[in-house]
This record gives sequence, structure tokens and C-alpha cells, in this order.
Amino acid sequence: MHWTRRELLRTFAGAAVLSVARKGFAWNLLLRHEDRDGTSDARLLDELQRASFDFFWNEADPKTGLVRDRANAGGGDTRRMGSIAATGFGLAAMCIAHRRKYMPGDEIVERVRRTLRFLAYESPHIHGFFYHYADLRNGARFAGSEISPIDTAILLCGVLTCREYFQDAEIQKVAALIYERVEWPWALNGGNTLALSWTPELGFNPLRWDSFSECTMLYLLAIGSPTHPISPLCWRAVERPWLVYQQYRYISSPAPIFVHQFPHAWFDFRNRRDEFTNYFENSVAAVRAHRQFCLNLKPQFHSYSENLWGITASDSCNGYVAWGGPPLQGPVDGTVVPAAAAGSLPFLFRESVAVLRNLRQQYGNQIWKRYGFVDAFNPLTGWVDNDVVGIDVGISLLMAENARSQFVWNTFMQNSEAQVAMQKCGFHSRFKLL
Repeated sequence: MHWTRRELLRTFAGAAVLSVARKGFAWNLLLRHEDRDGTSDARLLDELQRASFDFFWNEADPKTGLVRDRANAGGGDTRRMGSIAATGFGLAAMCIAHRRKYMPGDEIVERVRRTLRFLAYESPHIHGFFYHYADLRNGARFAGSEISPIDTAILLCGVLTCREYFQDAEIQKVAALIYERVEWPWALNGGNTLALSWTPELGFNPLRWDSFSECTMLYLLAIGSPTHPISPLCWRAVERPWLVYQQYRYISSPAPIFVHQFPHAWFDFRNRRDEFTNYFENSVAAVRAHRQFCLNLKPQFHSYSENLWGITASDSCNGYVAWGGPPLQGPVDGTVVPAAAAGSLPFLFRESVAVLRNLRQQYGNQIWKRYGFVDAFNPLTGWVDNDVVGIDVGISLLMAENARSQFVWNTFMQNSEAQVAMQKCGFHSRFKLL
């Protein structure tokens, strides 16, 4: 079965921020920083984003548009396992690449059309939900993979970004079809929280998306559906435990830091909150706590420092592992995962970009390949991953863009369904008129 990654991650379930008006200005100032070698932060991030886009362009089947789950960091991969989540990141990557003119716009538009056509009319789906892993060439279920609501949600975020960005009638029509046919109540399986997964052999997984995680994006898409919505009461049914680490207090299940990153790639939670918290500020606190957690590991792993931190679900020398903290999760061994810092750029820009600069300057000869940074490496043992992982490449690309221009936020949030969902869930501006 190829769904152990998601189940592994779910076993763990159980800082002042600038105002919106000032935040973009502050980031622009930071992006003017130049190191002694003349490398600006903007140039570094553009290099990272361009390499990341190359992954989504080269490691997707040109006919189906499905993106490889992972690929050799140097390119030339022939593995056929596609990831529906990586495909969602890839669709958003097409919007960024079109805007930044990374390649001819008409070629990007045609790739998006083909991908959406395949997803709408040819790819297997159950009640509108997709298999997590699929054969790149034909979309067939890959080696016993599961129907995955969360990975479908990541795909849909990419689909809806394309619907808003590309002024193309076919793209807009087909994107709406893919989203609107999803029968969200089916995935509740009679409960008030969404099931983790479903397979033809076993039916619904007994685990549910019932505790705080990246599932915030899943519930908002389901509640905002114009055709098959679930009740906003499901949003409130998700447990939101408070985690305290040193001076930091924030809502979180014990899980890798990516759970605080993925929803923020698309949904703009800044300057608004529901009855529980401001989720953007909550993620700022989570990233600050994670950075401090890594620094506190320095007595055991002396390579961790203010400019070298970040552990999230990734490859390791012993295979894929869900690790990080706080609290300590998995067999942490000194490995660094570049996507942990890259995916945190909008939350802690100065601290995150310092890690990326250090990685590029001090370790670039070993860990920078065709598609940017390898998925993970261990500076203590010399182990360097051979691969990049699509979802890690994707979160790095999208969060770098949001930190630089807020483009993905601004585009995705034009979807009326996203706005309706947040209204139904009780989100309101931090600043109210008296």
C-alpha cells in the first residue's frame, strides 16, 4: 500500500506580526539585502523558484499533466508514480511561471488546459475525490493507493488558482467542473469530521481529520462548495489543542511543521480570525517554536544554528520519515530539510531566508541540483538525498512567491467559494469599526 506516508503523519495527531498594510513594505526592504558576494535575497529566491518550476514542468507527463511524486534531483527520472498533491502545487506553479515569464505563456496555458481536461474527463475519481498516487501516463490508481481527501484538496487549490488567474474560458469552465463535482458529505461517512481516506478494498479509514493540522484547507473547500457543501459545524468539530513550548503557545497537534505551512500557501489568514485564533499568527508562533526547538538540539547535533535549522516530514538516510518538533517526533539525527525554512518565509522572513542563503553558500556544491535544494541532507554525516519531493518543492515555490509578492494569496482568494467558506466559519477582521 502506498498510503503509509499520510497515515504515518496522522499518528502524531491526537510573536507579534506586522499589519497587512505594513507587511509587504517590510518584506520589500528585507529583499534589498545583499551579502558580500553580491547575492540579493530576491535573486536567491528567484533562483529557487525558477529551479522549482523546472521540476513541475519537466517531471509532469506532457499529456496528462500529472506530476511525479518525487524525482532525481538532477533530472532524468523515469519513475511513473504521480502525486495528485504535487499536481496541485504544479498547477499553482504554472500561474507563477506565467506571471514571471519563466517560459512562453502560450505553452504554459496549453499545459494547464491539458491537465485540467485530463483531470475532468479521464482521470479516475470516486465522488469527485482522487487517488493520492496515480500512474503518470494514464491516471490509473498506483499500487493500492487510497482516495485521499487532503491530497484532493491540495489539487483543488491549484485548480482554483488557475481558474482565477488565467483569463481563458475553457480553463475556467473545466476548473469549476472539477471542484463542483466533489461530493464532500460522502467523505464524512456519517460523522461530523472528514475521513482520512478510502479504498475499494477496505472502505473508509477509521482515522479522521479530527484534530488541527493542514486539514484547515480541506474543511474550507468543503464548506465553501457551491454544489455539495458540508456544514460549518464540521469546522468547529475539529479539535484545536494548545501546545506550549518555552515562551510560545499556539494551537497545534504534535506534527511536523508543514501542517502550519500548506494551508497558508493558498488561504490568506492574515488580519482575520475565527472564534479560536488568528491562524497566521498561530503559524508564526509555531515556526518560532520550531526554530527554537532546533537550536535547543545543538548540544546533540552541533550543526544546528541560527542559520541552519528546519526539520519537517522528508526523506532521510533510512527512508521517508515524519519528524521534527516540538515535541520531538521521529528519529531526529541532525538532518536539515530546506523546505522547512523555505515554507516558513512568509512567517519569519529574515530568519528563514538566512537559512536559505547559508544553504546555498556553504553547502550548494553538495545539495543544489537541477531542481534546487535536494529534499534533505545531514551536514554531520555527509548524507545527501538523491531526490526532491514534489510537495516540498511546491511549498517552497509558493511560499517564496507569497513572501515576495503575495501573488498566490491575492489570486486564490478571488475565489468566491474561499470567501464564502471563511464567512460561514466565522472569520472576521482583527480591526473592527467602533
